[in-house]
Parts: sequence; C-alpha cells; structure tokens
Amino acid sequence: MSDVARLAGVSIKTVSRVVNDEPAVHPDTAERVVAAIEQLGFRRNLGARNLRRGSTTGTIGLVVEDVGNPFYSELNRAVERIATSFGRHVLTGSSGENSDRERELALEFCARRVDGLLIVPAGLQHGYLVPEMRAGTPVVFLDRPAGDIVADTVLVDNLGGTVEAVGHLVRHGHRRIAFLGDSPDIFTASERLRGFREGCVRNGISYDESLVVMQTPTPETVGQAVRKLVEGPAPATAVIAGNNRVAVHLLRALAHAEHRPALVSFDDFELADLLDPPVTVIAHDVSALGHAAAELLFARIQGDQSAPRKVVLPVHLVARGSGEAAL
Repeated sequence: MSDVARLAGVSIKTVSRVVNDEPAVHPDTAERVVAAIEQLGFRRNLGARNLRRGSTTGTIGLVVEDVGNPFYSELNRAVERIATSFGRHVLTGSSGENSDRERELALEFCARRVDGLLIVPAGLQHGYLVPEMRAGTPVVFLDRPAGDIVADTVLVDNLGGTVEAVGHLVRHGHRRIAFLGDSPDIFTASERLRGFREGCVRNGISYDESLVVMQTPTPETVGQAVRKLVEGPAPATAVIAGNNRVAVHLLRALAHAEHRPALVSFDDFELADLLDPPVTVIAHDVSALGHAAAELLFARIQGDQSAPRKVVLPVHLVARGSGEAAL
C-alpha cells in the first residue's frame, strides 16, 4: 500500500479508502489510485484483512471422493450455486476414498478459517472434527454419514432404491438377479447391498451369495465379475449395478457378449439414455443433494442451534429399456 500511495501521490489512508470502497474519495484521486494498483499488480490479502477485522473468510470447504467423477462435479456445482447466493466461495478437494487424505483436507480448510465444511466421508472416524465444531465451524456430511460423531447428514434412499430395482426385474420375470457393487466398506455400497437382500425377500426370491460381488470397480475387476456372474453354468439373467462407475465398466465388459442380461444401474450417468438399449436407472437428484446440504450448512452458519438433522432424499426408477428385457 505504501508503494501504491507513493506512485499515486496520495496517503496510505486514501489507498485504504479506495480498495475498501469507502466514500469521500474524489473520483480523480480514486482513478489515480486504481491505475497505480494495476501498474504495481497490488492485491489485497483477504485472509489478513479478515483476521484483523475478526470477520469470516467468505469461503466454505467441500471434501468429495473425486472431483473428476461426474456425480461429484454436479454436486460441486450445486453447492457453488447456494454458496454464491450467500456471497461465499467454495474450496474443493478430493479425498480419493482415503480417510487420511479426507482428514488432511478437512483440517487444512479449517486452518484457512472456512466458514463451514461439507464432507463426503471416506473414513469412519471423525472425532478429529470435534474441536473444530466446538470452536464454531459447522460441519454437514452428505451422501454418507459420519462414522463416530453426531452431525448433520444428508443422504439419498439407498436401501429403498435397490429394493425397487429388484422388484422391477422380478416383475419382468427374472429370478436369478446379480448385484455388482462397490467396496462393502463404503456406506452407500453396503446400504444398497442391504436393499438388494431386502428386495429379494420382499419379492419372494432367494438371496444367492454367489450372485453378489462387492469390490472397488475397475475394468479388470468388473470384467472378472461378469465372467463369474453372467458367463458361468448358471448365469444371472439380470444385474443391478451398485453405482454409475460399476455400470460403465459393466457395459464395457458386456459390449461383445452374445447374451446380455437385463440391467438396472443405481445412479444415472451421461449418455445412459442414448445407449442401445438405453440404461434403466435408479435416479436421484444430485443437485438436490448438494442444495440440501449447502442450505443446511448456511442455516448453521447463520446461527441455527437446533439438534443435528438427518435428511433422506427420495430416489425413483427411470425405465428406459435395459431393465425391461424379459426373461
């Protein structure tokens, strides 16, 4: 600021008034100050200013699994829309499904004095956040709950959606239905598997452990699962994919299969409606998930001291063709 004042031929106080949009500065003087700022490349240190004033940093933190996954990209956009309406910016990081990385990101955001945190948890231990929450940083978990603390949580109906998928396939004549899910350590994966079991019971078909594969989805692991579930001596006639990544790998593995099973994917994904046949999905509104979590976070930022809430958003089946293939 001293350099700007010297170049513009004004006092440091005048520079301060200009950069903080305070009144009582002559337009010609303000123009000289702005020109000096641009010439010198001066930038305000917002963090230092906020610390001095004791005000907020104007940011919130968002920890997701992978910003490259379209699901989390859409989630991020939804959170940004709400944050912008409250005059905040969003700092986002990917945990890579690693609990240590999740902890590192969350605490880094807290060290940067974010006004609140939104976390898609990768681990089951969140006691490290208790001191931050006691210090006044609100935290909302979304898509999955916290492991060992009570906190605001926004989820989708994982169990009910998978029950609906099983019933849909049974109504089209299928009784040997396979379930191909993500790692069972992940909350959404385990809940969807629980829904698959319940769906079998409700629809009068036996739950066959040999038709279930739960593992981190890669082209290789899903390809092996397809050979086990669909190409064996007693193949499944229908498959439920536990998430969109599983579904994409599954479709690649089935691309040249002579007989393709009926398919329902939990989670919609890009171009699913343009494939041949189009993919039937259990859909949920990712934007609504982000909006609900962000709105709950800003309610806390604005002083809501009510008991922690659990919000469960509905899902619905979108029939497009792949799940309607009769036995």
